[in-house]
Amino acid sequence: MTDPNAIQPSALDQLPDRDPEETAEWRASLDAVAREAGPHRAAYLMRRTLERAEAGGVALPKLLETDYVNSIPTAAEPGVPGDEAMETRITAWNRWNAAAMVTRGSKHGVGGHIATFASAAWLYETGFNHFFKGKESPDADGSGDQLYIQGHASPGIYARAFLDGRLDEAHLDNFRQEAAGNGLPSYPHPRRLPWLWEFPTVSMGLGPLSAIYQARFNRYLTNRGIKDVSASHVWAFLGDGEMDEPESTAALALAAREELDNLTFVINCNLQRLDGPVRANFKIVQELEAQFRGAGWNVVKTLWGTAWDELFQLDTTGALVRRLRQVPDAQIQTYQTRDAAYIRQDFFGADPALVEMAKLLSDDKILECFHLSRGGHEARKVFAAYKAAVEHKGAPTVILAQTVKGHTLGPGFASKNANHQMKKLSVDEFKAMRDLLELPISDSAFADGQVPYGHPGADSPEVRYLQERRAALGGPAPARRTHPVAPLPAPAEKAFTSFDKGSGSQNVATTMAFVRLVKDLVRDKETGKRWVPIVPDEARTFGMESLFPSLGIYSPKGQTYEPVDRDQLMYYKEAKNGQILNEGITEAGSMADFIAASTAYATHGETMIPFYIFYSMFGWQRTADQMWQLGDQLGRGFLVGATAGRTTLTGEGLQHADGHSPVIAATNPAALTYDPAFAYEVAAIVKEGLRRMYGEAAPGEDQDVFYYLTVYNEPMPQPAKPAVPGIDEGIVKGLYRFNTAESAGVTVPANAPRIQLLGSGTAIHWALDAQRMLAEEWGVAADVWSATSWSELRRDAMDADAALLRGEERVPFVRRALQGAEGPVLAVSDYMRQVPDQIAQWVDQDWSSLGADGFGLSDTRPAARRHFGVDAESIVVASLAQLAKRGGVKATAVKEAREKYGL
Repeated sequence: MTDPNAIQPSALDQLPDRDPEETAEWRASLDAVAREAGPHRAAYLMRRTLERAEAGGVALPKLLETDYVNSIPTAAEPGVPGDEAMETRITAWNRWNAAAMVTRGSKHGVGGHIATFASAAWLYETGFNHFFKGKESPDADGSGDQLYIQGHASPGIYARAFLDGRLDEAHLDNFRQEAAGNGLPSYPHPRRLPWLWEFPTVSMGLGPLSAIYQARFNRYLTNRGIKDVSASHVWAFLGDGEMDEPESTAALALAAREELDNLTFVINCNLQRLDGPVRANFKIVQELEAQFRGAGWNVVKTLWGTAWDELFQLDTTGALVRRLRQVPDAQIQTYQTRDAAYIRQDFFGADPALVEMAKLLSDDKILECFHLSRGGHEARKVFAAYKAAVEHKGAPTVILAQTVKGHTLGPGFASKNANHQMKKLSVDEFKAMRDLLELPISDSAFADGQVPYGHPGADSPEVRYLQERRAALGGPAPARRTHPVAPLPAPAEKAFTSFDKGSGSQNVATTMAFVRLVKDLVRDKETGKRWVPIVPDEARTFGMESLFPSLGIYSPKGQTYEPVDRDQLMYYKEAKNGQILNEGITEAGSMADFIAASTAYATHGETMIPFYIFYSMFGWQRTADQMWQLGDQLGRGFLVGATAGRTTLTGEGLQHADGHSPVIAATNPAALTYDPAFAYEVAAIVKEGLRRMYGEAAPGEDQDVFYYLTVYNEPMPQPAKPAVPGIDEGIVKGLYRFNTAESAGVTVPANAPRIQLLGSGTAIHWALDAQRMLAEEWGVAADVWSATSWSELRRDAMDADAALLRGEERVPFVRRALQGAEGPVLAVSDYMRQVPDQIAQWVDQDWSSLGADGFGLSDTRPAARRHFGVDAESIVVASLAQLAKRGGVKATAVKEAREKYGL
């Protein structure tokens, strides 16, 4: 049996001990304290020693947890500048109107959340009154601070905007009722309320992730000399339950590694998530503290209000602190709803020292501490935490603020497991709330049974104070501004026309064509610096390593080492002003980068042109939620799904073979999805995207869109751009005739049966092979069309349908383009049939399609295409089958072809 008192092997045994005798004395001293004064006293002395060592610059690993007490002692708290009594009245009005708005809306069945803002009110009010810089802040140069508001707290933000005059009662009465055009969205949605909200946050986990990358992008803009936004601070307001989302903590190490002291997380630790306690049998604050400290963040705990000061002063044995660490969160929640006798027995009765302490406390004092006094509910505690956060240098800060969910809403709400689903208060509950908040609202105001809104008056001391504080901080917040930025000049035409001649005998993948195009565009003197290339550690896969030396990979520390490939032409170059964001293996982080860059035109008044290139399978499928966030935030830029398609990525297999990303992309109203086949198409689409998003938009044209291009890694001959009338319009709108059987130079008999082959992306090469085979082997004439965008054709057709319902005559572009085209239509792509089938109902000709439905697999490209039935031979057989139905060829031809090709 192992002797528990024996000295166990230690990692330090590997290192020389220059004075073993001194080491033994320290050990003996610690043993003596533990033996004579108890282990808790020994632990206290060790903590004090570690604090002293850290203050003296002694390099030691930090503890991951501290006691369940405030990080900032009461004696060290700075006074709150301004008028605390006035701020208390302002907060009371906002609490009232937030609850009234949701309750009044409940009669329409639209729902809403009351309890979250009730717990977090002081977290927001303290920031609005003293910290959050507005867009006119003199030291923030039109950017201000970036505020990521917790989605469920939106009623409180609307209530404040009502108090300061930016909203009126009609707005509040249209909370969650937007269809008529004068409503307030349920949560922070910039697309729905673009003058107020900057950042969508209610898809939980995306707010914290985006906040980190926004803070990082702010540094990127500053270090690259685009704009100095070093005075902007990013504030992310989060829920403790939200931190369970993997995205919430996915980038904590990045924030610490890059020393983002321009970032503060404020986590509202009301200990409750949607259905009950966050950590019923554990302590979420301690867990989060360890997680953030371990990642390298500065942690500030704001747990207890001033009522607890007396209790901590009485705790001469440390029993109170020990008990607070022991009690699980669900029991803390229970204390909130129980009487003093229960708390005396359950909490204080667990330790003799606490029993004696409780004898010195009145019932009222116990209830004040356990029912009301939380750090997150006191302006002084919150102000101290915020001040510590903005003054801390070298690391981001997280503030863990303990609150009570449903605070001030009465015993029917406070700490109830179901309060997230509780959408209204009764009139009696409102009257009790009014009395608690000391608001001058008379009983007669409830005469019709409806709770009234409260407002002290546009010229009241409260409103004047609120507006003066915001004026001093740079104007209203939150606020989104679309700065009057001049359209970017179009890049030189040469960058786009260089693809018109084709590649001759050289095989070029469209991925390479896109990279080459970007390489030319970033050299443009006017707009080149505004490109933001983003890649998740696959730059070499996509042939982007040639950009490393010329653009540099962004790193806030520059390059502190000599790269192993320094003697090579395309060496790995990091730079403080680097232009490329090489994110490592994180598509979610790359998307967060993209969102920050794509909305810089509004956030900072600086137009940036991001392109994010990724394995197409790992884009929309993995981060489609962020694409919705991007659309909500009105972002602009280019998403590029590389190594696209189900059969082009040889050998990689099922989880790499993308056969459906255009389907997912088609569900996003802001996404313009293209599947170009040729290099000149890529150039034409990018050129149009630059015009639409960043140049002179046409009247009524929505600039707040983004482009999704799928490009392939299959090297193929790139043809010259055909001299086809209207080809550029066709490329942009989604369809044009690439050639006819006659222009392709194949020989077909007079009056040969004819078919129209529509292909997108790499599939057009199979269609061209099939065109030749149909002519040479079966006497069939096939015309080949390039369908650059199935979804844009569908969007146009749906708009035409809507116009018809309004009494307007309009023909869908796809119908006009195919008008007079002889024979049936056969569509093929490297995606599931659902992709081309999007337009089937608007094609007048007989329609059929081929696609790579099912799971992907590993094999050669020809074998994979034969497996899915999309190769040239399969197209020939499918074409003959369609013609046979119409009597264009003999029915036996289909069987003959199938046998000939071994299908």
